[in-house]
Amino acid sequence: MIVKKLVVLIPALNEERKIGAVIKSVPRKIRRVKKVEVLVLDDGSTDETVQKSIKAGADKIVSHTKNEGLGIAFRDGVWAALKMNADLIVNIDADGQFNPNDISKIIEPILRGRADVTTCTRFKVKSLEPKMPAIKKFGNKLFTKMINILTNSNFTDTQCGFRAYTKEAALRMNLFGKFTYTQEALMDFVNKGMVVEEVPCKVAGEREGKSRIVKHWYSYGLKALLIIIRSIRDYKPLRFFGGLGLLFAGVGITYGLLQWAISLTPGVDIPLWRIILAFLLILVGALMMVLALLADMLDRQRKIQEEILYKVKKQELERR
Repeated sequence: MIVKKLVVLIPALNEERKIGAVIKSVPRKIRRVKKVEVLVLDDGSTDETVQKSIKAGADKIVSHTKNEGLGIAFRDGVWAALKMNADLIVNIDADGQFNPNDISKIIEPILRGRADVTTCTRFKVKSLEPKMPAIKKFGNKLFTKMINILTNSNFTDTQCGFRAYTKEAALRMNLFGKFTYTQEALMDFVNKGMVVEEVPCKVAGEREGKSRIVKHWYSYGLKALLIIIRSIRDYKPLRFFGGLGLLFAGVGITYGLLQWAISLTPGVDIPLWRIILAFLLILVGALMMVLALLADMLDRQRKIQEEILYKVKKQELERR
């Protein structure tokens, strides 16, 4: 496979210290790639990120007037890359954690026609595993396990942002998370039947200075978990609402049977509120199951709308 244009997308927020070196390190000549361009998506930086990017040789810079969040910066950056006529998009961080020379490695499975999306993994090869705080490593493994269960996959790293996307994958991608995108994007691709392949790369375990994204590990965990829950709701509504329905109904029935068994004891009276509680739990469970059926029907509409959106985006690019 020969790629006419590869766009290297670098989302950035106040990265004046590192972004120049990252841009300069992006290889401009890659085998089977005719042209390489660098796009910086400035997410409302208040330092000299933009000036440093221009000086380092970025081909295009798109700026948000205020900080919108990594998820939105990534989404807008992908669309900007598509408008640059990208046939292949590589997303890489601006903080220097990833080695731009690994771009040729990360795109290789796509060039060979094996994958639609590739993602760097820090944990598949033991010798390449970076040093990082125990809590961060635990969080990575926990989220990876969750994504694997939800998508029936076998990923080893679902939080890494160093990834490559074909034009087709980028056009079909629909993300809603503002805070981050890494887990949501993988779920989106897998649920759409795209092939995602992991590529082991050497990555710096900890960035210099304070992360612009992870202020506190517990805050990151809660926000990322919320994005995953919303993705489950959107992609597997029958399982999501049906599971809640079975849970409420099961608890209600169990609680009701327990109260009935207690009432058989001579001289024991069951308070009315306990009977009402059992019926309410069963009722909520039944309503959840009805909602599950309705949500499953709406899921078909979502898929139709996504197909329409894909065609609209494709037509807009073709008119350029």
